[in-house]
Amino acid sequence: QVQLVESGGGLVQAGGSLRLSCAASGRIFSTYDMAWFRQAPGKEREFVAAIRWSGSNTYYADSVKGRFTISRDNAKNTVYLQMDSLKPEDTAVYYCAMGRWGGGSYYRKDSYNYWGQGTQVTVSS
Repeated sequence: QVQLVESGGGLVQAGGSLRLSCAASGRIFSTYDMAWFRQAPGKEREFVAAIRWSGSNTYYADSVKGRFTISRDNAKNTVYLQMDSLKPEDTAVYYCAMGRWGGGSYYRKDSYNYWGQGTQVTVSS
């Protein structure tokens, strides 16, 4: 059974930075694609960023492009989300997800089999 554990969330002022981490258990991490999603109160869970199993390709939602960076360390079974120039509208619970997508479906929630419990990010104005 795979477990994903996020960390690094917290309270930050607008314009600040946070780095989220997601550690995966098991030996399959390096063969799976990874992503970050977020869910604000009263809203649907939305795609933020994704990275291929090899780290060769990354994808971002338009709302975070140029501010957020996804990366992974397969030796540490960990995926990261570096968040810079944070805005109040980035406030949400952030979830990491593991799956194998095809046909460019990296943004779809149903492309992912495993989910973490989430970490809260709050950006004050």
